[in-house]
Amino acid sequence: MVIILFVSVLISAFIKKNPASPPRRLEILFLGHKNNQSHNSEKLANIFSKEYFKGGINISFTTNPDDLNEANLSNYDGLILYANHDTISKSQEKALLDFVRGGKGFIPLHCGSFCFRNSPEVVEMIGGQFKSHKYDSFPAIILKPQHQVMQGIPPFTTLDETYVHTKISKEIEVLTERVEGDHHEPYTWVRPYGQGRVFYTAYGHNDNTFNNQGFLDLVRNGILWAVGDKAVENLKQIHLANPKYFEGPVPNYEKRNPAPQVQESLTPEQSISLMQVPV
Repeated sequence: MVIILFVSVLISAFIKKNPASPPRRLEILFLGHKNNQSHNSEKLANIFSKEYFKGGINISFTTNPDDLNEANLSNYDGLILYANHDTISKSQEKALLDFVRGGKGFIPLHCGSFCFRNSPEVVEMIGGQFKSHKYDSFPAIILKPQHQVMQGIPPFTTLDETYVHTKISKEIEVLTERVEGDHHEPYTWVRPYGQGRVFYTAYGHNDNTFNNQGFLDLVRNGILWAVGDKAVENLKQIHLANPKYFEGPVPNYEKRNPAPQVQESLTPEQSISLMQVPV
């Protein structure tokens, strides 16, 4: 009797300390940069926001590396890195490494593989470092179509920078490559890091790729894989509203073709499912 009571107390304490995660949207921090002459991070973040929001993924954009701190990162499921930040401070490095080791997702894209070069451990976590490039149109050669990240991804072609990498980690699993003559360059890869996951692709120089549906779908899959099963399960529990539209008495002052339609009314709960508020 005493043993049963003791076990019951332990179970109750565990439930109170570890409540079931509520259904919620994914929260992704996007670290970009202020200089958008090359690698327009703000434009890419906006494209991601419009493309992924309807699927329950929130993108929060910043250009400040100081946002890499434990208190701020604890609000997010994953971090996208698409920037030209050459160095990282010791405190930022620790926060980033602990964030991923602790089970969160890290999604460095394109120029992200040339960030934080003063940290060998961050370079190792990314899985490689940018070395050089030319500019050309080339197809994605898919090596592992069975991988979760590659599900539904066609062998798309895009005009982009032809990245060559150095310091490639032995821990990466290469999903796509770029073939140039006899050279096979790893182009999209994944790897575990502690309890977390890292997804990287070298695609993403400018609008030619930003608006390529194959690229957008690839990064979406990469995000969902990197954040882990628990975060995705919480997302799946949300009933995201899918508003319907119909013809109505809407003044067409701008002479749009087709004319704007009326959105059906939503309940407060449906409206909340389509809102993003600061984390």
